[in-house]
Amino acid sequence: MAIKDALLPEFDHEMGTTRRLLERLPEDKLSWQPHPKSWNLGQLASHLVNIPLWSQTILNESSFDLASRDESPEAQQSRTVSSRQHALQLLDENVARTRASLASKSDAELLAIWTLTRAGQEIMTVPRIAAFRSFVLNHLIHHRGQFSVYLRMNNVPLPPIYGPTADEAF
Repeated sequence: MAIKDALLPEFDHEMGTTRRLLERLPEDKLSWQPHPKSWNLGQLASHLVNIPLWSQTILNESSFDLASRDESPEAQQSRTVSSRQHALQLLDENVARTRASLASKSDAELLAIWTLTRAGQEIMTVPRIAAFRSFVLNHLIHHRGQFSVYLRMNNVPLPPIYGPTADEAF
C-alpha cells in the first residue's frame, strides 16, 4: 500500500468533519469573539478554510520561508470568508486542490525532506509527510476544536466530530 492510500481516507474524514462544523457558521456572529486576544468567529472560519492551501507549498516545494508570506490587506481580504456559503465554497475548492495534489504524490515524494525557514534561518526540517500531517491535518484539527467551542458558546448545536455530541446523539 502506498503512503497516500493510507493518508487520503484520514484527510477525507477530517475535511468532512470540518465542513460539517462550518455548515453551522452563524452568519450574524462573524464578528463575535470570546476574548479581545482571540480571533473572531469569521477570522477563525477563514483560517480553517485556508489551512488546506498550505499543502500546496508542502507537497510541491522543498521549503517555505515564513518571511515570504504576503500579509498585504489585499491578500488577507482574498482569504477572508464573508458568509457561510462563501466559507463552504472556499473550503470545497481548497480541499479538492489539496486532495488532487496528495493523490498525485509517490512515496518517495512524500518521504522527501521539507524545510521551514524564517528569513533564511532554518526552523525545522522533516519528511514532507510529517510537515503535511503537522501543518495541515493537526493544525486544522486544533483550530477546529477552537471553532467548536466558539459554536458552543453561541448556542449552536454541534454535529458529531469523533462520535456523538450532547446535541446530536446517533
